[in-house]
Amino acid sequence: MNVRRLIPTAAVAGAVALGLTALSACSTSDAAEGGSDGTLDVVASFYPMQFLAEEIGGSHVSVTSLTKPGTEPHDLELSPRQIGGLSDADHILFLKGVQPAVDDAVAQAGVENTVDAAKLTTLENHGSEVDAHDHGEDAEHEGEEHEHEHEEAGLDPHIWLDPVKYAEVAKGVGKSLEKADPDNAADYRKNTDTLVSELDELNTAYTTGLKDTATKTFITTHSAFGYLAERYGLVQEGIAGLDPEAEPSPARIDEIHTVAEKNNATTVFFETLASDKTAKTLAKDLGLKTGVLDPLEGITDKSAGADYIEVMKSNLAALQKALGAK
Repeated sequence: MNVRRLIPTAAVAGAVALGLTALSACSTSDAAEGGSDGTLDVVASFYPMQFLAEEIGGSHVSVTSLTKPGTEPHDLELSPRQIGGLSDADHILFLKGVQPAVDDAVAQAGVENTVDAAKLTTLENHGSEVDAHDHGEDAEHEGEEHEHEHEEAGLDPHIWLDPVKYAEVAKGVGKSLEKADPDNAADYRKNTDTLVSELDELNTAYTTGLKDTATKTFITTHSAFGYLAERYGLVQEGIAGLDPEAEPSPARIDEIHTVAEKNNATTVFFETLASDKTAKTLAKDLGLKTGVLDPLEGITDKSAGADYIEVMKSNLAALQKALGAK
């Protein structure tokens, strides 16, 4: 994990205190500014959580995301106004282990209807030697940085990239909204069923579309696709591990060269919210193509009109082309 992402506990605590003080100076906040029309105020940590809240909540919720479009979510720093406003939310939906600043702020907010999506499914360890090395370096800073349990355990938080796991999370979110707003429980159940059906169809499309391919190995700068690879019998080779901003070691670059040649890889994938420099350099060295595989951590301006389902379909098409699907 990139050291710059880890935020000292003292700094977070100070920001929380400042944020709570800010509440007395203003009546609204960036984190919870909707709900004046009687809807349920839902604060989502980043896009995958926002999508669930909007699809399942429908017209009964007013959803605010803590992460603005085009922002790399791992590096998010919350303003005192956002932190303080969290305590005004009716419902908070986040995914622990993705955004340290959010994890700490949510813990301080004390909102009754707070849902950690990581607890709605089973997280797995998709770490590599790259991540183990990065974590070893971070251990040198133990006394000055805040540790997070999912990161310490080596668990991969990218559950939304597996439609099956994402459907499990959707069901849990639906139940949590029913509990928070029982008067509209029937609508939440209906919307949940609709979304789960769409995710089931997406799973079927991936299963069928990736069943017969020339190679099973794909290379990506960000090792966000461990659950997807496991679900559909693929092999993800991440250049820099779970951290999209980490610099790969020369040894890892050499390993990727060997893997690419051995497994007939055709493409080095990069993502929309991080630099493509490493991917393009490696692809040039290997004589490979480059492509985009979107980890859906945030929708950018270039994704205008697109949503989770559409981007996942684009990812499927990109994988089919790179893997030589028949």
